Amino acid sequence: MFTGISLFKLFKPLRKVTFRNALMFLAILGPGVITANVDNDAGGITTYSLAGAHYGNSLLWLMLPTTVALVVIQEMCARMGAVTGKGLSDLIRESFGVKVTFYVMIALFLTNMGNSVSEFAGIAASLEIFGISKYLSVPVSALLVWLLIVKGSYKVVEKVFLVACMVYIAYPIAAFMAAPRWGEILAATVTPTFRTDGGYLITMIGVVGTTIAPWMQFYQQSAVVEKGITIDQYSFSRLDVIVGCVMAIVVAFFIVVACAATIHVQGLRVETAADAALALKPLVGKHAAALFAFGLFNASLFAACILPLSTSYYICEGMGWESGIDKDFRKAPQFFWLFTIIIVMSALIILIPNAPLITIMFVSQVVNGAVLPFVLVFMLKLINDRHLMGSYTNGPTFNVIAWLTVIIMIILTVIMTLDMLMPGFLGRLTGR
Repeated sequence: MFTGISLFKLFKPLRKVTFRNALMFLAILGPGVITANVDNDAGGITTYSLAGAHYGNSLLWLMLPTTVALVVIQEMCARMGAVTGKGLSDLIRESFGVKVTFYVMIALFLTNMGNSVSEFAGIAASLEIFGISKYLSVPVSALLVWLLIVKGSYKVVEKVFLVACMVYIAYPIAAFMAAPRWGEILAATVTPTFRTDGGYLITMIGVVGTTIAPWMQFYQQSAVVEKGITIDQYSFSRLDVIVGCVMAIVVAFFIVVACAATIHVQGLRVETAADAALALKPLVGKHAAALFAFGLFNASLFAACILPLSTSYYICEGMGWESGIDKDFRKAPQFFWLFTIIIVMSALIILIPNAPLITIMFVSQVVNGAVLPFVLVFMLKLINDRHLMGSYTNGPTFNVIAWLTVIIMIILTVIMTLDMLMPGFLGRLTGR
């Protein structure tokens, strides 16, 4: 045993690279990879596409510190799940009371409803590129998502999610097809670039902010608990987190590269990820555009499963209700009814003509920004509670990095939220 988790311990390799350890890692693989990659959803892909299209390679340097921040936050969730055998909502309720938990659950429900709507919007937009109407794509996708979760077991669902993670290879392929200048990309990756105009700053905040969302911490910890991962397998779970986070950032990196090498070079303006896919067609060919659009569809469908699922997990845990994919409507009615209601409502909103999608997404992001700091502070209070975590609390160095990550995320989130609530705030702040 040891006193606290150190930074060295976090990145320390497994004891030995053996056939048995490899099999153990494959058995544990899932929660970390799935949670990190699903964050590259319709909103994330749009953010990265706009970053590359509007500002070229100048934001690539953010990918390295963002990777560290993502690993630090998600590793703490996996560790708490492995040590306590409880989800994050459970621990918040036990440590901070039912009243605090109730308000956090309400806020998270609202923001995840908005996010779920945006995923079905991504499904509609991506398949419309292939000539499929949203009045067919959205209902069929909603039914498939519902059947997968309600009728599938945890093992089956996890395998499907892992396959969906592999489909993200579409973005690196699209980036290579764009024939970027790799020397310039390497230089931009290791050279921080700062500009003072409001548009650049809000895009920079968006790139960082879209990487860490409140639902991720709840889903990660719940998935670790439901999979039955204990502290004995923790080293494999930790590697799962690191692999997942690196995969997610690599995908984001190549989305920026693809759009920077094509759309930005041509001086075109796009507003959504679907626009970016269409813009790629005359620049690098229909195959790259189709790959980009298919990647958007996969990411949106993937997130349309996970976001409602994570909502059901944390609300049921917070309220002390039964939860879990391996249960059914009879054993966990609240869990499955919550999932069903979110799926149905999200799909129906997309099908309403002239639905205020921008307003819905705007409100969800504001609530997301307001809730994230509280969730991160709750996590750090819990992870450093020796009665709860024993010798698996954060070590001093890890705590410094974790708190620094939290403080930076809080500052960026507050600035982004103020700019959303008061359009032009960043412009006035920077004098532009």
